[in-house]
Amino acid sequence: MISVKHYTDRMFAFRITRPASFRFRSGEFVMIGLEPPGEKPILRAYSIASPSWDEELEFFSIKVQDGPLTSKLQAIRPGDTVVLGRKSVGTLVHDALTPGERLYLFSTGTGFAPFASIIRDPETYERFRQVIVTHTCREVGELAYGFDTVEAARNDPLVGEQATAQLVHYTSVTREPWKQQKRITTLIETGELFRDLGVPPLDPATDRVMICGSLDMLNDTRALAEAAGLTEGSNAKPAEFVVEKAFVG
Repeated sequence: MISVKHYTDRMFAFRITRPASFRFRSGEFVMIGLEPPGEKPILRAYSIASPSWDEELEFFSIKVQDGPLTSKLQAIRPGDTVVLGRKSVGTLVHDALTPGERLYLFSTGTGFAPFASIIRDPETYERFRQVIVTHTCREVGELAYGFDTVEAARNDPLVGEQATAQLVHYTSVTREPWKQQKRITTLIETGELFRDLGVPPLDPATDRVMICGSLDMLNDTRALAEAAGLTEGSNAKPAEFVVEKAFVG
């Protein structure tokens, strides 16, 4: 454990040392956890929030007070040991999408984590002319990690120029006053998202989509992507959109 930052009473981020042999693609997840003395390790799938070139591994987590892992993980401090799986996997990777002009990254809550990796990866800006990352949370304070990460991307020596020119950050909040106080699914369905951004609605000819959030959000946003004519892809068969398959508790 290198550092930990608590954003709200529901969300925190932490960074750990990256083993020299550990390789991953931006957007993938890995099993991480804790090994209490005399007990079996408690492991869960976590998206890696740092880009594939980073020398450290970053994670963005919820706090579940009675959760087997997060109830304990939220108490970690620099110097503590975190168990890291040997292999990363996942569907939210560039290899699962066919070429396109515009990449949408739809996220809610800690679902922003894999996109924190993707928006700091040079390949993202080589593949797409415009990158739109959306972040919907219950409360305004929960948006802070996304703002921090976008700012870091725009100031990064490796991708800063491209991120400044190509990256769009769009936020909404559901339970507090904000400039957009709606669910992302509502904003897509009504077309308000596209009007706000000044872009056409989803089009399979030009747009590619990654989705990460709660189970309900995943299902609803997948349905909206399919209604727009997009086809779900995978590592084995790339297409127009992909959905995260890992959950943390």
